[in-house]
This record gives sequence, structure tokens and C-alpha cells, in this order.
Amino acid sequence: MITEKQDEKWISDLIGALTDPIITWPSPWMADIPDRLKARVPIERLIMCMRAQKGETPTATDVEALIYMFPRTLEAPIGRDWTDIYVYLGNKVCSAMGQEIPEDIRRATLDDQQMRDLNELKAWIYEKRIAARLNGDRAGRRERKEEEVERKKQEQPSLFEF
Repeated sequence: MITEKQDEKWISDLIGALTDPIITWPSPWMADIPDRLKARVPIERLIMCMRAQKGETPTATDVEALIYMFPRTLEAPIGRDWTDIYVYLGNKVCSAMGQEIPEDIRRATLDDQQMRDLNELKAWIYEKRIAARLNGDRAGRRERKEEEVERKKQEQPSLFEF
């Protein structure tokens, strides 16, 4: 049986899939992230919501991890393992978008340590995204409460002036 709190979380996750910010490496290169990648984020997040509903632990998606890494790769060289992870993600995302991957840069697998690193990155991105949503929700509630106090103050007749 699904509780009201689980329903609220499910609804919040669905709305978040569409509206949560995209977490990226902080860099001036963030502006250069391709729009076709950003456009793919909501659908990938919705798919992750469905997988989470079936019991899978939710994480950031492959496209979110790729977007996070994109500005970092433009700043300075990254190590061999992270290069392999980046190429692997690029291959997966491009394949999902129906694009052909040249044979010389095709990367279909990662070793165990690289997969652990990728999974840790995706979990961290997901946590940051959820934290950003919760902080936004708190700020919205605080703002509504302040507006309500101000409205009541305006409606309340002033009985005593000091």
C-alpha cells in the first residue's frame, strides 16, 4: 500500500525530473553545453523515475553525467580513467540518440574501478540535484509564509499606533 508521503515523493520526483536544474562542473564553458544534450535530460530523468518506481536506486542519468563532465574536459586534460569514462558516456548517449559512433572512438565497457567512479559521480550529481530542489522548495515555502504574514498585517486594522 502506498502512503501519502510516498505519493508526495513520487510527484515531487516527477516534477523534479522536468524542472530540476542541470548540475554541471562550475566553469565558463557551461554555456557551451550542446542544447541537444540538455534537451535529452528530462526524458532520461523520467525513465530513471520509472526505474526507481520498480525498486532501482535512483541516480543521475548518463546524459547528466556527460553534461557535468563536459565543461571540465574543456578546462584542462583529465586522467586516463576519466577520459575512458567520458568517452564511454558519450558513446552511450550518442547511441541512444541514434548517432553512429566511429569505430576508433567506440568504448562499450569500463573496468570495475571506472564503473565505481562513474556510479559515485552519478550518485553525487543526483544528491546535489535533489538538494537544489529541496532548497528551492524551502525558499518557496518561506516566501509564501512571509507574504501571508504581510497580507495579514495589511488586513489587520491598526488598533494602536506607537
